[in-house]
Amino acid sequence: YQRRVRGGKKMHYISTRGQVPKTSFQKAILQGLADDGGLYIPETLPTLTPETLKEWSSCSYQELFFNLSSLYISKEEVPRDDLKKLIFGCYGLFREKEIVKVVRVGELFVLELFHGPTFSFKDVALQFLGALFEYLLEKQQKYEPEKEHRLTVIGATSGDTGSAAIYGLRGRKRISAFVLYPKDRVSPIQEKQMITVLDDNIHNLSVAGTFDNCQSIVKELFGDLTFKEKYNLAAINSINWARIMAQMVYYFYAYFRVLEDLGTSELVEVNFSVPTGNFGDILAGFYASRMGLPIKKLICATNANNILHRFFSSGKYHKGEQVHITFSPSMDIEVASNFERFLFYLNGRDHEMLRRWMSEFQRTGKLTLDPQLVSKANQWIISSDVTDEETLKTIKEYNVKHRYMMCPHTAVGVCAFLKLFKEPKEPVIALATAHAAKFGAAVEKAIGVPLKLPEELDNLALLRTKVSDIEADASKVKEFVINALNKS
Repeated sequence: YQRRVRGGKKMHYISTRGQVPKTSFQKAILQGLADDGGLYIPETLPTLTPETLKEWSSCSYQELFFNLSSLYISKEEVPRDDLKKLIFGCYGLFREKEIVKVVRVGELFVLELFHGPTFSFKDVALQFLGALFEYLLEKQQKYEPEKEHRLTVIGATSGDTGSAAIYGLRGRKRISAFVLYPKDRVSPIQEKQMITVLDDNIHNLSVAGTFDNCQSIVKELFGDLTFKEKYNLAAINSINWARIMAQMVYYFYAYFRVLEDLGTSELVEVNFSVPTGNFGDILAGFYASRMGLPIKKLICATNANNILHRFFSSGKYHKGEQVHITFSPSMDIEVASNFERFLFYLNGRDHEMLRRWMSEFQRTGKLTLDPQLVSKANQWIISSDVTDEETLKTIKEYNVKHRYMMCPHTAVGVCAFLKLFKEPKEPVIALATAHAAKFGAAVEKAIGVPLKLPEELDNLALLRTKVSDIEADASKVKEFVINALNKS
């Protein structure tokens, strides 16, 4: 499954469920979900030597991204000059020159991922994905001019994916985007960021239900192969491999910045604490570790919607009776769509076993794995769940002690680390996934005073909006999509 990096070999992509032929990077990205219901993954995983890691350690963020993505995209599909232009051209809206930033806060390092246009970590991948979609479509149009090449992007969001996707796709040629979000279950600023984008190719659907309802509708639409093929559906959720690939980069970048801070060139081990909902962000860290990045443990930090914590502590991946509303709404998820990729690696790449597992989970809402597999999973990932009370306490403590303000999701990750590690032997890097101001009500509750909004977020209140209310019904959403596309 893993191979040493030698370059020159074309990378193919396979489905976790193993019932479709292996395919190209372009098809895996434009298709998103495989036709057998599985998720695309690289056929082989490149592994990096310590010498390569040391060579990469002085790279800029974009150089690092180029080096890593070159291992997953063949030069026949995306020539290297084109890939370089895509990567170096997609981060113009970021407020931080180096895209992301590592700061030391007390006993830990914080990886700030919120310096993009929507103040969320998802900008890092979705600014690239928007540019990549447009590039691949233009390339298709050039080689098959007799056919009109368009893409219909459909995605579900618990808050941040939607706005980041919209900002990555707005105004893009040949692309129409439909974003489903749960009505009254995203923060007011998250909603405003989405519905104030008035571009003709962007459609916001406020769904009367939960995020899991939205995600289920999207999966149902992708499962209708006739509809999927006719309208050329593509995914923006982290089921799309390009997002995972793009997110791997900041694990490497953060690691190298921590080595600099420690004043060492030794490849020491570190831990990462990751606020986790849909399992995409932590999965990128898992792949980075399998490639050779010296990660001792990844901490899967969940809120009250703790299906993943229950799995990593007991082997029980069982749906709860309801999705709890918490102060960290982007993690108010019960079914983590990316978890399938991890399970495939966990079972030794056994397609048939994975199909049985996913079928059982779909049928019963429960999957229970034996203790040996849980122990194997814990070699890489350990977990903790965090209550709302603990979240607010963490925000307050870090503001008082260190004058550092964090969003509720980041606080979940920091609190999970504090619960699991009393005296860590290795450096700990906590992922800061959003700007605190995006969740002002929760932060105000924690610190007792209102939070001043950055100008870009403050101005949202003055802008016009465009949104459609809709039932949590796949047939109604399908009808809406068809009508909108017929008008465009």
